[in-house]
Amino acid sequence: MTDSAFATDGFVRSQRDAWLRELGSVRRLAPKTLEAYGRDLGQFMSFLAGHMGGPVTLQSLKDLRGADIRAFMAQRRSESLGSRSLARVLSALKSFFGFLEREGTLATDALNVIRTPKLPRSLPKALSIVEARNTISETDAMEDRPWIAARDMAVISLCYGAGLRISEALAVTRTDLEADTLRVTGKGGKIRMVPLIAPVRQAIDTYLSLTPFKLWPEEPLFRGVRGGVLSPRLIQLRMQDLRSALGLPPSATPHALRHSFATHLLGKGGDLRAIQELLGHASLSTTQIYTAVDTERLLDSYAKAHPRG
Repeated sequence: MTDSAFATDGFVRSQRDAWLRELGSVRRLAPKTLEAYGRDLGQFMSFLAGHMGGPVTLQSLKDLRGADIRAFMAQRRSESLGSRSLARVLSALKSFFGFLEREGTLATDALNVIRTPKLPRSLPKALSIVEARNTISETDAMEDRPWIAARDMAVISLCYGAGLRISEALAVTRTDLEADTLRVTGKGGKIRMVPLIAPVRQAIDTYLSLTPFKLWPEEPLFRGVRGGVLSPRLIQLRMQDLRSALGLPPSATPHALRHSFATHLLGKGGDLRAIQELLGHASLSTTQIYTAVDTERLLDSYAKAHPRG
């Protein structure tokens, strides 16, 4: 490929720089994502410069055809770029040309005929029932300070015993707590009510009895050592310690406990619609992935246990 620094004229470079500034300041993309998008566009411009026999100009972009983009994507795939990376490349190109259209610089239909590469479907990794139980019971042994041990136990119990996302667990307030139910604010501000089984409620009450901080009704329950709202990173690190202590796979994260909640409920005959409500999924199709997880686990157990397996 041509060196991307010489692949475009000054005007196109200025548009690229303005696009990247918008992504950083308005959309607030992470620095690594910005770097990847800039690199993807640079590689595309380098390809076009070689493809068209000279630096890319505004007119070059106006003349762009779907076949040009397909040729670029085919070249990237021939360089062993995976489907996820190709999807990101296409996303970067659509973002750049969308920016040019919003600015009134140019409009093109070339990208509309390009399909996003099909991504492999990855199944969530659930812990076994025994692994999930051991994760919770072992939490106490990870920490000498009783209130912190109780705090981590309560958060991890909410992830597995109530199927909460880590962000949902850390946002729980006293006002959200009722005798045997919990009011959860999920994605998009959607509210759902989740049952609190006795061990989860007990874990929360133990933490509340030990925490050294005054907790106001509308403020998050779970606090760091200085009294600020607890960072999810600390629970992720706690799970890292538990993985080492229990010999669990790298996939054993706080979110894996939520997956385990859904998988184990389904395995015990739980209704898929009810599980959808408990998880706060907007679409049943999102919840249906757990049927594949449960089938996979069943077939694996069958293969291991059957005499002819």
